[in-house]
Amino acid sequence: MVTNFFDFIGGDKGIWEVVSMDTLCGQRLDNVSNIDILQSSATEENYGVWTLKGFTSNIRYAEKLEREQLISVQSELGRQKATCAALIPIRKTETWWTMAQDERRKIFETNSHHTQTGLKYLPAIARKLYHCRDIGQPFDFLTWFEYAPEDSNAFEDLVISLRQTEEWLYVDREIDIRLIKA
Repeated sequence: MVTNFFDFIGGDKGIWEVVSMDTLCGQRLDNVSNIDILQSSATEENYGVWTLKGFTSNIRYAEKLEREQLISVQSELGRQKATCAALIPIRKTETWWTMAQDERRKIFETNSHHTQTGLKYLPAIARKLYHCRDIGQPFDFLTWFEYAPEDSNAFEDLVISLRQTEEWLYVDREIDIRLIKA
């Protein structure tokens, strides 16, 4: 069965070894040594300390030209040289979610330039967004990034740039988990 639902399982086994786990705001997650990413299935095999569930969807908040730009330059996940990764679960405030779509778009792109900022780091940094707010998870998004060790500084620049925007004023829970392929 093909599914667009995924489980990020934090525990003592998995293909990604945790290098660091930093709680930037909100409640922390229990520390783990590894993370595994599996397509969700009907069977609930839970072998980790925690499991975060998310699903892939269409690109949201991006206008047609931005979407075309993203698709034309982004890399696929799983590249052999991309042995570094980051899982950054994020939850936004209720104030964010009570805004109309056009108000969120204005903050997201017009004021914060989220898509344009991300485009500067493609294709070196591959990314995928998993949605979880609508399925009762403790985060709204699971952001996943993969990159080669030589692109680590570029990744740091990317997250610093995004965290300095107006959009990040609406983040009330964020965990930054850095990983290397085990």
